[in-house]
Amino acid sequence: MNTIIRLNLQDDYTLSELWSLQHKAYRLEAEMIGFNEIPPLLETREMLSAAKEEFYGRFDDSGDLLGAVAVLEETPGRLTVTRMMVNPGHFRQGIAGSLLDYIFGHYSEIERFIVSTGKLNYPAVTLYTKHGFVPAGIEEVAPGVELIEFYRGGQL
Repeated sequence: MNTIIRLNLQDDYTLSELWSLQHKAYRLEAEMIGFNEIPPLLETREMLSAAKEEFYGRFDDSGDLLGAVAVLEETPGRLTVTRMMVNPGHFRQGIAGSLLDYIFGHYSEIERFIVSTGKLNYPAVTLYTKHGFVPAGIEEVAPGVELIEFYRGGQL
């Protein structure tokens, strides 16, 4: 039985596990989209521990962190999925989808969910589309690097 819980970034062990997971996952995305300056890759442990987002992690039965999601509600009724990461050894096992489903249930009062990902990150684009997100715009964030912003719920 896998468990999803809120992560305490003030706990050194949890912080180290999350930081390590973040770097493994975002290094692969950086290779996929051809851009090495993805903000989570540039974060130190100290920067991560001060993050304003709420983090949730999915653990296996032995307590290993399989994946994590971070969300931020900057505007009432609008929740942004700011980070999604899965241990590369556990890709294609439904971990990211289960984290999204958890967020949708946990934040059921939210009218609109927002997420962005690299246009060339096909697995993430597929994941978000499969979970009801619709593309709302594309932004070039660096030469040749485009992000797609997706919405789920509410009016565009």
